[in-house]
Amino acid sequence: MFSASRLFLLFLVLIGLVQIYLEAAEVGASPTVGQQRNGMKAGLLLSIDCSAACGERCKKASRHKMCLRACGTCCARCNCVPPGTSGNQDLCPCYASQTTHGGRLKCP
Repeated sequence: MFSASRLFLLFLVLIGLVQIYLEAAEVGASPTVGQQRNGMKAGLLLSIDCSAACGERCKKASRHKMCLRACGTCCARCNCVPPGTSGNQDLCPCYASQTTHGGRLKCP
């Protein structure tokens, strides 16, 4: 019926398909509701509108354009912006931990 070499080849193909399936399942097993990512619940908030969030965050800043640029960079990296115009950085630890080359806090 089947020779040993054909059975062995079929076995290797099946093993390869199972491995591809398992790798695809791991990719799909990204953080779900309740798991933390960058300080925010990843399943509830996949991506935010950084321009709107930073517009709200920087609306009272004296240097509006610089605030928007720094906030946009931090938002893109962390996918979160703390609420309000200042403070509340404990709600977004990634945002609060970003620093400049000089060691100063980067995010407004």
